[in-house]
Amino acid sequence: MLLTLTTRDDAARDLGFVLHKHPDRVQRFEQAFGVAHVLYPQADDDVATVALLLEVDPVALVRGKGSRDAAFSLAQYVNDRPYAASSMLAVALGRVFRTAMAGRCDARPDLAERAWPLEVHVPSVPCRGGADAAVRLFAPLGWDVDATPVPLDPAIPAWGDSRYVDLRLRGTLRVADALQHLYVLLPTLDAAKHYWVGPDEVDKLVRAGQGWLADHPARDEIARRYLAHRGSLVASAVARLAEVDDAEPEALDDAVPADDAAARGEASDRAVAGEDGDPPAAVPLARRRLDAVVEELRAAGARSVVDLGCGEGHLLGALLDDPRFDRLLGVDVSPRALEVAARRLHLDTMPARRRARVELVQSSVTYTDARVAGFDAAVLMEVVEHVDPPRLAALERAVLGVAAPPTVLVTTPNAEHNVRYPTLAAGTMRHHDHRFEWTRAELVAWAHAAADRYGYDVELRGIGDDDPEVGPPTQLAVFRRTTDTTGGEAR
Repeated sequence: MLLTLTTRDDAARDLGFVLHKHPDRVQRFEQAFGVAHVLYPQADDDVATVALLLEVDPVALVRGKGSRDAAFSLAQYVNDRPYAASSMLAVALGRVFRTAMAGRCDARPDLAERAWPLEVHVPSVPCRGGADAAVRLFAPLGWDVDATPVPLDPAIPAWGDSRYVDLRLRGTLRVADALQHLYVLLPTLDAAKHYWVGPDEVDKLVRAGQGWLADHPARDEIARRYLAHRGSLVASAVARLAEVDDAEPEALDDAVPADDAAARGEASDRAVAGEDGDPPAAVPLARRRLDAVVEELRAAGARSVVDLGCGEGHLLGALLDDPRFDRLLGVDVSPRALEVAARRLHLDTMPARRRARVELVQSSVTYTDARVAGFDAAVLMEVVEHVDPPRLAALERAVLGVAAPPTVLVTTPNAEHNVRYPTLAAGTMRHHDHRFEWTRAELVAWAHAAADRYGYDVELRGIGDDDPEVGPPTQLAVFRRTTDTTGGEAR
């Protein structure tokens, strides 16, 4: 396996300071699966190239592992692992350049913070999804990507391309950022690892992805591939990335990061003025959505609120800051989400009077639960689209029929607005877990039918800039109960 990193700069030899590897030395690093060599094929004043050559011992890699069946044992040796860049190269990269990847250079701190013109070449990379996958994962990070498919056999073109690409990246970045991108995305392209993927892999992903992965448009895909599609680990990683990077929790349910609002036509009319005459900054859609919900709750005169599908607890935090809301309940089906919410809200250190106002419980929005009854208002913020359509009737009955609060707020994406997202492929939804996304007409039809069934009036509004052709990015349905649960007039 081979990876080269080249810089063309007046101070090119100083790359050795940043990488903590002297340009005039060849160094050898023992690995569990072979030997990693670091050398500089070129180290001039204006051009420097460092090479990481990983010499894999396939016998050591499989010794003592797997079945004793002769045919299976042969298959352990006859594979691509010793030759194509994979998780082994990423592991070696992380160990050999550990200090550089952390962004430390005690001898020359200025070099570690400098953005270098870099060229990366990895001649053979397993790439599930083909060259397009490499572009999709690396390009949003500032790389120019050239991923050339490797033919199965150059002598027989009819056989077509293999699943490998010759990968070349060019960009101006910090060396630490470049190494972190490679450490995470090389095994992500392969979507496989040479070792068991356990909970400690979440820690590695969060550390290496801090500062860039939470906002990546393919964040969820990267987490799934890197963590071998283990659902519980993926959910944990995504939640922790949002927490570490102080991302909006609603970004966990958006295919495109909320703070990229301007690029998606979501710039706010309520721009926040900067200090000292700075130009106003666009308010992210996630923030506008939360503000709209809080304002509706205030307008309804609600004092007790249940947040159904509370996720990481951002709405609960906003409501806690307003003393008029004296009883709050956060409900989510995910124990992990509730753990993150508890940490974000600092429940363990919260003053007693504030702590007495909020509670977190595990439950499902499609099941009737006595604990969610008796509140002035219920909120389903970016929740209904995660429910399978056949289960919507159960959600209606549990929320509107049994819990039956005077006010119910529902926010959900406007499917028509998806065409305004340049990074969202045509015909796809904003999040891989969305079971559907309604157009404005479809939400109107569902909301009025549900309101009629359970004794509510409903008003439909938009959140975000109202595009004259496709409408706002988010839809809001405000349900107000007109009858009590026994059929009498509620107002």
